[in-house]
Amino acid sequence: MGHALCVCSRGTVIIDNKRYLFIQKLGEGFLLEPHLGRVSAKWEGHPTPHQEISLGLSHVGDDHDPSLTPLAHSGFSYVDLVEGLHDGHFYALKRILCHEQQDREEAQREADMHRLFSHPNILRLVAYCLRERGAKHEAWLLLPFFKRGTLWNEIERLKDKGNFLTEDQILWLLLGICRGLEAIHAKAFLSRDAHRDLKPTNILLGDEGQPVLMDLACINVEGSRQALTLQDWAAQRCTISYRAPELFSVQSHCVIDERTDVWSLGCVLYAMMFGEGPYDMVFQKGDSVALAVQNQLSIPQSPRHSSALRQLLASMMTVDPHQRPHIPLLLSQLEALQPPAPGQHTTQI
Repeated sequence: MGHALCVCSRGTVIIDNKRYLFIQKLGEGFLLEPHLGRVSAKWEGHPTPHQEISLGLSHVGDDHDPSLTPLAHSGFSYVDLVEGLHDGHFYALKRILCHEQQDREEAQREADMHRLFSHPNILRLVAYCLRERGAKHEAWLLLPFFKRGTLWNEIERLKDKGNFLTEDQILWLLLGICRGLEAIHAKAFLSRDAHRDLKPTNILLGDEGQPVLMDLACINVEGSRQALTLQDWAAQRCTISYRAPELFSVQSHCVIDERTDVWSLGCVLYAMMFGEGPYDMVFQKGDSVALAVQNQLSIPQSPRHSSALRQLLASMMTVDPHQRPHIPLLLSQLEALQPPAPGQHTTQI
């Protein structure tokens, strides 16, 4: 991926010698809330549970005509829908606002993270470049466009009809998400010291409904001296109601590894089961999420869910990170819980 970029006209741009047409873009000062489908005032401050960028369609206009549907904007990024004039395909152009050198380094790190993977459950990078805007810069990431939107879009769509994801659907989605996380954690320099902002709005759905992880920004922690740095980074970049307890007050001796992501994954599982995150209402009421996550989560009873699924959720939402399962154990449990193929009979464990 090169750095060649040229704004050729008001409506087109060239990246890596390919021309792209802007289909929809939002002006500065506005955002599209992907799950609500409306434009509102510019968001400031910490991310709210589901107020983030989306690389897929929101539920506005005609789902069969992406030209009618703007994408989104957050405090850090814009996302424009563009069409490749060389192939006729739609893409999502993520534009990260870089006010200082650290922002540019983080954007480069996100692009480098995407380039590490060729995995069906991790978003691939089509192209990357850095554009100067006066004294500031914009980092541009060209990414695939997902017309089905995000997992949160699907949860909201079902809720509007009074429905929920079935347990079989939940298990299949969770398995794909775990496989994507396993691939991320398997990279040598990320094996212990990374954290991602995992939540339903950062999980895209492919044409076959497969989950695809996006927003691969991360931070590496190399010892106790960086504990405060991690805490500050988490406060700025990790959605508060999906943030693990250990990230609210990072101690020099605490565990920050893949099990921190397992907590956030548990919150995603809860949202798939019940239509909202476990701490969304705490946040919306203005109560302290930091205090709420210090207590063991009470899981509502529902005839829709097996005891095995409830036990899996409880293990992921354990306050003590030492007691949470690692991703490989979760994968083995999920594979055992998958429904049998037609004509086969197995016993769920």
